[in-house]
Amino acid sequence: MTVFTTTSVRRHVIGAVFLTLTLLTPAFSQTPVPPLATAVSLSGPRLGFTFLSDGVVGKLKDDVGINISPVVTQFGWQFEKQFYSTENGPTAVTEWVVLVGGLEQGVVLPSVSWLVGMRTMKGAEFGIGPNLTPVGAALAVAAGMTFRAGALNVPVNLAVVPSKSGVRVSLLAGFNTRR
Repeated sequence: MTVFTTTSVRRHVIGAVFLTLTLLTPAFSQTPVPPLATAVSLSGPRLGFTFLSDGVVGKLKDDVGINISPVVTQFGWQFEKQFYSTENGPTAVTEWVVLVGGLEQGVVLPSVSWLVGMRTMKGAEFGIGPNLTPVGAALAVAAGMTFRAGALNVPVNLAVVPSKSGVRVSLLAGFNTRR
């Protein structure tokens, strides 16, 4: 029969504590898991103008049969999600911009862009992604500033879309509220 004395129990407890702490040390060394990102919707209407180069105007006339001036109005909607943000750092965003241009000239020129980008805490933003129009597919590069007035956001963006047929430059503005 084994007899446990106070001293031997103490030694076993200290040994067990030491062994447990030794085995758990790698777990204590790991960085904490970051909090789950929350998606924020910043969708809203957009309106503005697009300036078309002579090559774009010519391609629309020759390939699509649309005779249009080099400046068209744009109306549409921006579906935006903020999907990563830090307290003091940049915010990652993705957005779909669906526009209809040329209504003032009696034509419908659809445009769809998908942009992925970043926004700073002060509202400066940049994005890049594909753009599809009747002229074809191209890469859109956009930059701008979001001005804030309470819960209201007012984004103003300049987008440049170079393509084989020419360049399109759009100036768009809109509004949204944080949802």
